[in-house]
Amino acid sequence: MDIKENTTYNLILGGSSGLGWASACKLASKGNAVIIIHRDSRSFTDEFQQKIKSKNQEGLQLVTFNFDVLNESKRDLFLLQLQEKNCKINLLLHSVSKGNLKPMIGENSLQKSDFEITLHAMGYSLYEWVSALHAVNLFTNPAKVLAFTSLGSSRAMTNYGAVSSAKSVLESVSRNIALEFAKFGITSNCVEAGVCETKSLQLIPNYQKIISQAKRKNPFQRLTTPEDVANVVYLLSLPESKWINGSIIKVDGGESIT
Repeated sequence: MDIKENTTYNLILGGSSGLGWASACKLASKGNAVIIIHRDSRSFTDEFQQKIKSKNQEGLQLVTFNFDVLNESKRDLFLLQLQEKNCKINLLLHSVSKGNLKPMIGENSLQKSDFEITLHAMGYSLYEWVSALHAVNLFTNPAKVLAFTSLGSSRAMTNYGAVSSAKSVLESVSRNIALEFAKFGITSNCVEAGVCETKSLQLIPNYQKIISQAKRKNPFQRLTTPEDVANVVYLLSLPESKWINGSIIKVDGGESIT
Protein backbone atom coordinates (compact mmCIF):
# COMPACT_ATOMS: atom_id res chain seq x y z
CA MET A 1 0.00 0.00 0.00
CA ASP A 2 1.37 3.42 -0.97
CA ILE A 3 0.94 6.75 0.75
CA LYS A 4 -2.48 8.16 -0.07
CA GLU A 5 -2.98 11.77 -1.00
CA ASN A 6 -4.62 14.16 1.46
CA THR A 7 -4.35 11.68 4.33
CA THR A 8 -3.48 12.24 7.98
CA TYR A 9 -1.15 9.57 9.35
CA ASN A 10 0.20 8.25 12.62
CA LEU A 11 3.97 7.88 12.10
CA ILE A 12 5.90 5.20 13.98
CA LEU A 13 9.69 5.15 14.03
CA GLY A 14 10.81 1.58 14.64
CA GLY A 15 7.55 -0.31 14.40
CA SER A 16 8.36 -3.71 12.91
CA SER A 17 8.26 -5.61 16.21
CA GLY A 18 7.64 -5.30 19.93
CA LEU A 19 5.97 -2.21 21.34
CA GLY A 20 6.08 -0.33 18.05
CA TRP A 21 4.34 -3.08 16.09
CA ALA A 22 1.70 -3.63 18.76
CA SER A 23 1.01 0.11 18.81
CA ALA A 24 0.79 0.28 15.02
CA CYS A 25 -1.78 -2.53 14.97
CA LYS A 26 -3.82 -0.97 17.78
CA LEU A 27 -3.88 2.47 16.19
CA ALA A 28 -4.74 1.04 12.77
CA SER A 29 -7.49 -1.14 14.27
CA LYS A 30 -9.15 2.06 15.50
CA GLY A 31 -9.32 3.51 12.01
CA ASN A 32 -6.04 5.43 11.91
CA ALA A 33 -3.81 5.40 8.85
CA VAL A 34 -0.35 4.35 10.02
CA ILE A 35 3.13 4.66 8.53
CA ILE A 36 5.87 2.43 9.96
CA ILE A 37 9.53 3.22 9.35
CA HIS A 38 11.86 0.36 10.19
CA ARG A 39 15.34 -0.85 9.37
CA ASP A 40 15.52 -4.61 8.88
CA SER A 41 17.27 -7.22 6.78
CA ARG A 42 15.82 -8.46 3.49
CA SER A 43 14.88 -11.83 4.99
CA PHE A 44 12.98 -10.20 7.86
CA THR A 45 11.39 -7.60 5.60
CA ASP A 46 9.88 -10.23 3.28
CA GLU A 47 8.20 -11.89 6.27
CA PHE A 48 7.16 -8.54 7.70
CA GLN A 49 5.55 -7.47 4.42
CA GLN A 50 3.39 -10.58 4.54
CA LYS A 51 2.16 -9.47 7.97
CA ILE A 52 1.44 -6.02 6.57
CA LYS A 53 -0.42 -7.48 3.59
CA SER A 54 -2.54 -9.60 5.92
CA LYS A 55 -3.43 -6.59 8.07
CA ASN A 56 -4.31 -4.51 5.01
CA GLN A 57 -6.59 -7.30 3.78
CA GLU A 58 -8.38 -7.03 7.13
CA GLY A 59 -9.08 -3.38 6.30
CA LEU A 60 -6.28 -1.75 8.28
CA GLN A 61 -4.26 1.05 6.68
CA LEU A 62 -0.57 0.26 7.22
CA VAL A 63 2.25 1.60 5.04
CA THR A 64 5.92 0.71 5.59
CA PHE A 65 9.29 2.20 4.66
CA ASN A 66 12.53 0.32 5.24
CA PHE A 67 15.31 2.82 5.91
CA ASP A 68 17.46 4.06 8.78
CA VAL A 69 15.55 6.76 10.68
CA LEU A 70 18.90 8.31 11.61
CA ASN A 71 19.80 8.95 7.97
CA GLU A 72 19.01 12.63 7.37
CA SER A 73 18.94 12.49 3.57
CA LYS A 74 16.54 9.52 3.53
CA ARG A 75 14.41 11.18 6.17
CA ASP A 76 14.15 14.35 4.10
CA LEU A 77 13.23 12.39 0.97
CA PHE A 78 10.48 10.67 2.92
CA LEU A 79 9.17 13.99 4.21
CA LEU A 80 9.18 15.31 0.66
CA GLN A 81 6.90 12.42 -0.36
CA LEU A 82 4.48 13.41 2.39
CA GLN A 83 4.52 17.02 1.21
CA GLU A 84 3.93 16.05 -2.41
CA LYS A 85 0.92 13.94 -1.38
CA ASN A 86 -0.40 16.75 0.83
CA CYS A 87 -0.33 14.49 3.90
CA LYS A 88 -0.10 15.41 7.57
CA ILE A 89 1.13 13.72 10.76
CA ASN A 90 -1.06 13.91 13.86
CA LEU A 91 0.93 11.45 15.99
CA LEU A 92 4.66 10.66 16.04
CA LEU A 93 5.73 7.60 18.06
CA HIS A 94 9.44 7.09 18.71
CA SER A 95 10.13 3.37 19.18
CA VAL A 96 13.74 3.21 18.01
CA SER A 97 15.84 0.43 19.53
CA LYS A 98 19.48 0.74 18.52
CA GLY A 99 22.22 0.78 21.11
CA ASN A 100 25.12 -0.94 22.80
CA LEU A 101 24.70 -3.26 25.76
CA LYS A 102 28.20 -3.44 27.19
CA PRO A 103 29.64 -3.33 30.71
CA MET A 104 31.60 -0.33 31.96
CA ILE A 105 34.51 -2.48 33.06
CA GLY A 106 36.54 -5.08 31.17
CA GLU A 107 38.04 -5.78 27.79
CA ASN A 108 34.78 -5.14 25.90
CA SER A 109 33.69 -2.14 27.94
CA LEU A 110 31.74 0.86 26.69
CA GLN A 111 33.60 3.33 24.54
CA LYS A 112 32.83 6.93 23.56
CA SER A 113 31.49 5.77 20.19
CA ASP A 114 29.07 3.37 21.91
CA PHE A 115 27.57 6.25 23.84
CA GLU A 116 27.41 8.47 20.76
CA ILE A 117 25.55 5.85 18.69
CA THR A 118 23.13 4.96 21.47
CA LEU A 119 22.38 8.51 22.63
CA HIS A 120 21.65 9.57 19.06
CA ALA A 121 19.42 6.63 18.14
CA MET A 122 17.47 6.24 21.38
CA GLY A 123 17.73 9.80 22.67
CA TYR A 124 17.94 13.01 20.71
CA SER A 125 16.81 11.56 17.35
CA LEU A 126 13.33 12.26 18.72
CA TYR A 127 14.05 15.99 18.52
CA GLU A 128 15.54 15.66 15.03
CA TRP A 129 12.31 14.15 13.72
CA VAL A 130 10.03 16.59 15.54
CA SER A 131 12.10 19.50 14.28
CA ALA A 132 12.18 18.19 10.70
CA LEU A 133 8.43 17.57 10.59
CA HIS A 134 7.71 20.99 12.07
CA ALA A 135 10.07 22.77 9.69
CA VAL A 136 8.06 21.65 6.65
CA ASN A 137 4.67 22.11 8.35
CA LEU A 138 3.72 18.42 8.37
CA PHE A 139 2.23 18.33 11.87
CA THR A 140 -1.48 18.85 12.36
CA ASN A 141 -2.65 21.21 15.07
CA PRO A 142 -3.13 19.64 17.58
CA ALA A 143 -0.61 16.80 17.31
CA LYS A 144 0.90 14.22 19.67
CA VAL A 145 4.53 13.16 20.18
CA LEU A 146 5.15 9.95 22.13
CA ALA A 147 8.33 8.03 22.95
CA PHE A 148 9.11 4.77 24.73
CA THR A 149 11.37 5.09 27.74
CA SER A 150 12.23 2.53 30.43
CA LEU A 151 12.86 2.18 34.14
CA GLY A 152 16.55 2.06 33.24
CA SER A 153 16.47 5.84 32.78
CA SER A 154 16.50 6.19 36.58
CA ARG A 155 17.80 2.81 37.78
CA ALA A 156 21.29 1.41 37.39
CA MET A 157 21.46 -1.89 35.51
CA THR A 158 24.53 -3.90 34.55
CA ASN A 159 25.39 -3.57 30.82
CA TYR A 160 22.73 -0.87 30.44
CA GLY A 161 24.85 2.22 30.90
CA ALA A 162 24.62 3.57 27.34
CA VAL A 163 20.91 2.77 26.94
CA SER A 164 20.14 4.16 30.39
CA SER A 165 21.89 7.40 29.45
CA ALA A 166 19.97 7.54 26.16
CA LYS A 167 16.62 7.07 27.87
CA SER A 168 17.44 9.89 30.28
CA VAL A 169 18.25 12.10 27.29
CA LEU A 170 15.02 11.00 25.60
CA GLU A 171 12.94 12.03 28.60
CA SER A 172 14.67 15.42 28.83
CA VAL A 173 14.18 16.04 25.11
CA SER A 174 10.51 15.06 25.38
CA ARG A 175 9.95 17.50 28.25
CA ASN A 176 11.54 20.35 26.34
CA ILE A 177 9.48 19.54 23.24
CA ALA A 178 6.43 19.69 25.52
CA LEU A 179 7.45 23.20 26.58
CA GLU A 180 8.71 24.75 23.36
CA PHE A 181 6.30 23.23 20.83
CA ALA A 182 3.13 23.71 22.90
CA LYS A 183 2.39 26.97 21.10
CA PHE A 184 2.01 24.94 17.90
CA GLY A 185 -0.52 22.60 19.50
CA ILE A 186 2.00 19.77 19.99
CA THR A 187 2.12 17.75 23.20
CA SER A 188 4.98 15.41 24.09
CA ASN A 189 5.02 12.51 26.55
CA CYS A 190 7.00 9.37 27.32
CA VAL A 191 5.54 5.94 27.98
CA GLU A 192 7.48 3.81 30.44
CA ALA A 193 6.58 0.17 29.91
CA GLY A 194 7.12 -2.55 32.45
CA VAL A 195 9.27 -5.53 31.55
CA CYS A 196 8.04 -6.98 28.23
CA GLU A 197 9.50 -10.11 26.69
CA THR A 198 10.49 -8.57 23.36
CA LYS A 199 13.47 -9.04 21.04
CA SER A 200 15.06 -5.97 22.60
CA LEU A 201 14.82 -7.46 26.09
CA GLN A 202 16.33 -10.72 24.90
CA LEU A 203 19.49 -8.85 23.86
CA ILE A 204 20.19 -7.90 27.47
CA PRO A 205 22.55 -10.35 29.22
CA ASN A 206 20.78 -12.49 31.85
CA TYR A 207 17.38 -11.24 30.68
CA GLN A 208 15.69 -14.30 32.17
CA LYS A 209 16.63 -13.01 35.62
CA ILE A 210 15.01 -9.67 34.78
CA ILE A 211 11.83 -11.52 33.77
CA SER A 212 11.65 -13.59 36.96
CA GLN A 213 12.24 -10.51 39.14
CA ALA A 214 9.55 -8.54 37.28
CA LYS A 215 6.98 -11.29 37.71
CA ARG A 216 7.76 -11.52 41.40
CA LYS A 217 7.48 -7.74 41.93
CA ASN A 218 4.38 -7.13 39.83
CA PRO A 219 1.10 -7.01 41.82
CA PHE A 220 -0.51 -9.04 39.01
CA GLN A 221 2.35 -11.57 38.95
CA ARG A 222 2.86 -11.31 35.20
CA LEU A 223 4.90 -9.39 32.66
CA THR A 224 3.64 -6.35 30.81
CA THR A 225 2.63 -7.25 27.24
CA PRO A 226 3.14 -5.13 24.12
CA GLU A 227 -0.65 -4.99 23.84
CA ASP A 228 -0.88 -3.45 27.35
CA VAL A 229 1.42 -0.69 26.18
CA ALA A 230 -0.31 -0.27 22.82
CA ASN A 231 -3.62 0.28 24.61
CA VAL A 232 -2.14 3.26 26.45
CA VAL A 233 -0.56 4.63 23.26
CA TYR A 234 -4.04 4.58 21.75
CA LEU A 235 -5.52 6.33 24.81
CA LEU A 236 -2.85 9.03 24.53
CA SER A 237 -3.68 9.48 20.85
CA LEU A 238 -7.24 10.53 21.67
CA PRO A 239 -8.31 14.20 21.83
CA GLU A 240 -9.33 13.70 25.47
CA SER A 241 -5.64 13.33 26.42
CA LYS A 242 -4.71 16.80 25.13
CA TRP A 243 -3.93 18.16 28.63
CA ILE A 244 -1.34 15.47 29.33
CA ASN A 245 1.96 17.09 28.40
CA GLY A 246 5.58 16.65 29.48
CA SER A 247 4.78 13.52 31.47
CA ILE A 248 6.15 10.02 31.88
CA ILE A 249 3.27 7.54 31.95
CA LYS A 250 4.02 4.21 33.57
CA VAL A 251 2.39 1.15 32.00
CA ASP A 252 3.53 -1.70 34.18
CA GLY A 253 0.60 -2.95 36.28
CA GLY A 254 2.30 -1.53 39.39
CA GLU A 255 5.62 -3.31 38.86
CA SER A 256 7.62 -0.19 39.74
CA ILE A 257 5.86 0.56 43.04
CA THR A 258 7.26 -2.40 44.97
